Amino acid sequence: MPLRRKKSVPAPPTGPQPKGTGTLATLPGNRHAAILGVGGYRPERVVDNNEICEVLDSSDQWIRERSGIVTRHIAAKDGESVIDMSEAAARGAIEMAGIDPEQIGCIIIATVSHPYQTPAAAPLLAVRIGADTAAAFDISAACAGYCHGITLASDMVRAGTVDYALVVGVERLSDFTDPTDRGTAFIFADGAGAAVVGKSDTEGIGPTIWGSDGKHWDVIAQRDSWIDVREQDLGWPTIVMQGQTVFRWAVWGMAPVAKRALDAAGVTVDDLDAFIPHQANMRIIDAMAKQLKLPDDVVIARDIATTGNTSAASVPLATERLLREGEAPRGGLALQLGFGAGLSYAAQVIRLP
Repeated sequence: MPLRRKKSVPAPPTGPQPKGTGTLATLPGNRHAAILGVGGYRPERVVDNNEICEVLDSSDQWIRERSGIVTRHIAAKDGESVIDMSEAAARGAIEMAGIDPEQIGCIIIATVSHPYQTPAAAPLLAVRIGADTAAAFDISAACAGYCHGITLASDMVRAGTVDYALVVGVERLSDFTDPTDRGTAFIFADGAGAAVVGKSDTEGIGPTIWGSDGKHWDVIAQRDSWIDVREQDLGWPTIVMQGQTVFRWAVWGMAPVAKRALDAAGVTVDDLDAFIPHQANMRIIDAMAKQLKLPDDVVIARDIATTGNTSAASVPLATERLLREGEAPRGGLALQLGFGAGLSYAAQVIRLP
């Protein structure tokens, strides 16, 4: 008769035992979130292509044909810091949302041009606007940063973590631009755009389609790392870009992302009132609109012509202009799409405030 193995009996636990076995309290969850207000700030100084060409070996006609940019806003050397511009944009968004700054539970700043590694810009902005105790942090997703921030804020509101969150996209890219680089000198500009995301009776922010492609991190990048700058005395680093590679990726890679965002939201291009892509290049914007087969009555943001490429600030700045100038209807549906260095991207359908 075969021997039977004795069943092993777990040894009794040793060490400290938990004090309580109760269930943790949970937040409400399952709430709706919407963008309640937007604001924008463009520096007073306007720079046209002729001024750019005083240093750059180019022409006004070449810049217009290549990018669609006619003028851009550049921050003053003294003042108009990342935090200054953020404050101006934030106050506009808070006013439109009709809330008090003290009600803001979280502040998210999307930027790659805040000149301090630490502290982040967001806690300093919190004090400026009177939201002193709000959670506050910066994120770095370049031109997709604002759309990333909207995702984080809307998830917080839905979960009940906060009732209201402030998202700011802000850049002072003139500090990181080589004025002699034919690939970037005429493109980048400065500015800030902001949005208040808050609880709502109906859903105002669709599911986000986002992602990254780190294999191509070098096609838009800071020329040198801070370590290289320190150890090799390379001077101030600037941003470089492989324009043709970015163009192809944006046109052929981002249109499918935009379509997925529409599907996730349960809408079609016929339901849209506006298309608000990152203001990278006019040719990219027009090519994506063609890929998406947008109806003629869909308003397409082309803020780049007079604002330039402001990276994380471009989508909220374009949104603010469409609403301020009455080109897009309040309460209408808009597809917004950010994409850029990383390579990173994020798209969602929103209901305009």
